Amino acid sequence: MDDHPAQEGQPKRRVRADAQRSIDTLLSAAAEVFTTSGVDAPVREITARAGVGAGTLYRHFPQRSDLIAAVFRHEVDGCADDAASLAARREPVEALTQWLRRFSGFIATKRGLSAALHSGDPAYDSLPSYFEQRFVPVLGGLLDTAARAGHVRTDIDPEDLLRAVANVTLPAQEDGGHTARMIALLVDGLRYGAGTGPAERPGG
Repeated sequence: MDDHPAQEGQPKRRVRADAQRSIDTLLSAAAEVFTTSGVDAPVREITARAGVGAGTLYRHFPQRSDLIAAVFRHEVDGCADDAASLAARREPVEALTQWLRRFSGFIATKRGLSAALHSGDPAYDSLPSYFEQRFVPVLGGLLDTAARAGHVRTDIDPEDLLRAVANVTLPAQEDGGHTARMIALLVDGLRYGAGTGPAERPGG
């Protein structure tokens, strides 16, 4: 496909509102289908869930790799964008904790994409950097806000914390509360020594 959404180095083409709604509906439907049926699920399962024809899907995503990459970016964006609403509605540590849980949910449901993303297909080459570009600043902002309030330490590297959460996250069907408990332990660790010194967060 020539117009990967948000592809680095390429200008975004303006999309009509109705066309964008159609794309968003397709991506949400594909994400659900990929979670339950895998990335090789039949196109008809995706289009039926989205309520569109196969022609609409192929017009926007001629190759399956185009669709998989777009779903990944769409889900990354949704997770990253949730940080702002959480920060506006919650106290700093609660916003941080709730977002880490949201991020763990993203990881849990995207395990099925890992084989495709590591297949060597160049369509996926930009995705790891997209992941970092969206998530590192978001988590860094939540950490900074909580640190300024004196609730967490100031020396936490957001990349380290993202990796830690990813490492303790089990697939959704196997979780059974494990991930939530591990995130609670991580947040307890972030609180240790909070407000006791002027050290800056790495990269801050």
